[in-house]
Amino acid sequence: MEIITDSEILATRPAKNVVDPWRPYAYLTEPERTVAGQIEQVATLFLTNRECPFRCLMCDLWKNTLDERVPLGAIPAQIDYALARMPAAQHIKLYNSANFFDPQAIPREDWPAIAGRVRDFRTIIVENHPRLCGSDCLRFRDLIETSLEVALGLETIHSEVLERLNKRMTLHDFDSAVEFLTRNEISVRTFLLLRPPYQTESEGIEWACRGIEYAFDRGVGCVSVIPVRGGNGIMERLAQEGLFQPPSLSALETVLEFGLNQGRGRVFVDLWDLEKFDLCSKCGPLRRGRLQRMNLSQQIEPNVTCDCAINRDN
Repeated sequence: MEIITDSEILATRPAKNVVDPWRPYAYLTEPERTVAGQIEQVATLFLTNRECPFRCLMCDLWKNTLDERVPLGAIPAQIDYALARMPAAQHIKLYNSANFFDPQAIPREDWPAIAGRVRDFRTIIVENHPRLCGSDCLRFRDLIETSLEVALGLETIHSEVLERLNKRMTLHDFDSAVEFLTRNEISVRTFLLLRPPYQTESEGIEWACRGIEYAFDRGVGCVSVIPVRGGNGIMERLAQEGLFQPPSLSALETVLEFGLNQGRGRVFVDLWDLEKFDLCSKCGPLRRGRLQRMNLSQQIEPNVTCDCAINRDN
């Protein structure tokens, strides 16, 4: 089994974007259905941060990262900058294109200042690698004095594909992280890939559905399904070799419907850059709107009908 190395992944990359350590590289507010069934606003801050040390095959988050750790005070300043320009929200995501509890990412010295800025939100959501979940999570939980949720990348439960994604994680690592977090009253959401490299369309659907069941079996409360896209260099090479192709919109619809039918927790599909998919100009926007409404309602809506070739092929 071929494993693509860090150096091979790095060699195919385009240049990073220029980012400012004192400003988040993006921020937005959007509605999300809560665990209580309410539609509430979530502020998402994409914090400028040091690049993640894990070179995941499919990742493109490194494009807006730094090569060095941010200066002390930079992350609180980024939060101040974004919140001053955003509408009110009940929940906040502090996503740093890496791992919140990596000591070389968010400086621990800034944690009290960060906590002071976010503790009035009902939920604080951060992203982290399963292997970096330990006592630091508990310390930060206690500092914020509100609900903490950690987003973990499960990616796929296909063990061979997971290894080839270069995530440096096993299913046991994921299971241990979820058990630790939930035992300590920290909620978990997980990211699950739809059709990563080395999977056909049907395999992508099958393993994404199995991954949803797996996550809920282990106590995850929310699953976010991400259709895998190109754009990071190595994915284009894999596409040329016939080892990767993005999933269809139909596949995304199928997986969301499966997840919602489980009735075991919230299931969302990621609609970011969905316009990059090969969509019919007539039904594409309608199907995107359907998925967006299903994300919010957690109820399956009737399919959009269209006589386009995309729907006929699906």
